[in-house]
Amino acid sequence: MEPVKPSLEAAPAPAGEVLVEAEGLSKGFGPVRAVQDVGFQVRRGELVGFLGPNGAGKSTTMRMLTGYLRPDTGAARLAGLEVSDPAARRRLGYLPEHTPLHREMRVDRFLDLAATLHGLAGGARRDAVARVVDRCDLEGYAHRRIHTLSKGYRQRVGLAQALVHDPDVLVLDEPTSGLDPREIVRIRDLVARLAQDKTVLLSTHVLPEVEEVCRRVLILSGGRLVADGTPEELAAAEGERLVVEVADGPGGADLAAALAGLDGVREAVDVPPLRGGMARCALVVGSRREAAAEVQDLARSRGWPLLELRHELATLEQIFLSRTRGGPAEEEVA
Repeated sequence: MEPVKPSLEAAPAPAGEVLVEAEGLSKGFGPVRAVQDVGFQVRRGELVGFLGPNGAGKSTTMRMLTGYLRPDTGAARLAGLEVSDPAARRRLGYLPEHTPLHREMRVDRFLDLAATLHGLAGGARRDAVARVVDRCDLEGYAHRRIHTLSKGYRQRVGLAQALVHDPDVLVLDEPTSGLDPREIVRIRDLVARLAQDKTVLLSTHVLPEVEEVCRRVLILSGGRLVADGTPEELAAAEGERLVVEVADGPGGADLAAALAGLDGVREAVDVPPLRGGMARCALVVGSRREAAAEVQDLARSRGWPLLELRHELATLEQIFLSRTRGGPAEEEVA
């Protein structure tokens, strides 16, 4: 898969200030090139999903964007300022995958410490702590020690510390990792609420989470950016798709081979039948109308009863698998 050039042509962003900018970011660890020439921009008000298989370079990229790693080449900027600039760091809230919490501290005292480290004092500090306790649904837990909380509530404390200085940008690395389904929904809903007045870059392996809340998707594979666009744009780029299921006739692989031979079919993939049929295939086609007519003609001539002939858009999972297919399976160093 060819890398996406560092531009916004694949996904026009809404008008607004560029708050996050990666320009030609590259980073290596010994012989391993974890990130190679990654470039993109995130504008004010965007909630962007950042996807990639394990070892793709996501965490390394996010650490460069947040100033925790220095790139070998390229630049990372927040609101036009290099991330090393203290003025840029004040506009950033970062929740790493492994949330650094002082677990023996009470929630309110930990957040008070975080606010102090961000330079808040007196009434401003107290107001900031009260604001994030309310915003992250931590009422009733402020006087609890962090180690007594469930993992979901510890994650809320992590979000609260990232928000305590009221940053413009939130960078969230796997915020729902290891949570049960109920807590995943709660954290996802919280992130969606935060995105109403924050710019959010969200790294996650949970694709439904991205489909639910993100209007733009970046996909990294082998350290390179291979997709940038809205889910609808990326689905359209995957080509027209048809799903075909027959009640009688050839088995799955045989059906796929037969359909792949049609003029209008670019690719035929065997998928499990859903309705008790004998075989089911997903087709990538040039024109769904022409290909559907060819499929109907073939089924009629072979005597295959059609149970399903349906047009569909590529799912985010299909897009992800297509764009990351064949990428190197290197384990990310950092």
